[in-house]
Amino acid sequence: MKIQKLKKFIKFYKIKLSFILIFTTILIILACTTISAHFPKFIQKIQYENQVVDFANKNKKSIFSIDEITLFSSADAKNKVGSTTNFTIENLYTYTDIAIFINQVSNEISLENTLKEVSIQNLSFSKTPENGQIKLFYKDMNDFAKPYIPEENQITDELKFNISSAENADLSTPTLYNNCANPITLSYIHENVKTDYTLTDTSIPITYSGSLLKRCNVPLSNITNTISFDIYITNNKNQKFKSKIFIPITYQSNDKTIYDGNITVKENVNFIFYQYE
Repeated sequence: MKIQKLKKFIKFYKIKLSFILIFTTILIILACTTISAHFPKFIQKIQYENQVVDFANKNKKSIFSIDEITLFSSADAKNKVGSTTNFTIENLYTYTDIAIFINQVSNEISLENTLKEVSIQNLSFSKTPENGQIKLFYKDMNDFAKPYIPEENQITDELKFNISSAENADLSTPTLYNNCANPITLSYIHENVKTDYTLTDTSIPITYSGSLLKRCNVPLSNITNTISFDIYITNNKNQKFKSKIFIPITYQSNDKTIYDGNITVKENVNFIFYQYE
């Protein structure tokens, strides 16, 4: 009798132990599944936190910035032969010359705040005009504010600058002094704003300037735009920096517009270059 009770007792605990083992196994499987599902997210979180810390450490101080952009806007035209009673304009275009001043936060020249490589990338325009074509060019600083389209220096994808330490560098091609002495000079051109447009009032002399836009009935709202692009800088410590630039083309400031002939606008901006490598 005692032996039978003992056998039943052993059998009961074997069954109970089996349930415990099965339940424990299920818990382990569930735990492993949960860990495997969340572990990658945990790793990603740690990696992201490390990236944020690394980014913050690299950008404790500013090395380069853009605090000032100057824009000069006017218009010009190619014309067909006129008569005593009318004058036909073949291609009325606007041009906005842009000077972007890269500022060295420190006045002390060093490997850290001098230029080794500079490029413009990811050019875009906020809108496509109803009439004409828009383009962006590098422009020699010596031709700034002149009605000249530097066709050989059009920016289509990426513009890389030559970096010079010479006393008198050739600025006819995209060139910057390594100590940021000269600004980035660009020209935004909007061609064929009006084509084959005939002016019937020839008693008023034709002035090749922004006043032509008014005479040809061009609303300023039709030609405003915004340019954006990224500027990449590598300094002489091989640190890499980047800043996204936005430049509004508005053709007016306070009580003056391009209709008055030309307009110069000085924009105080705050574009900071952040170090990404």
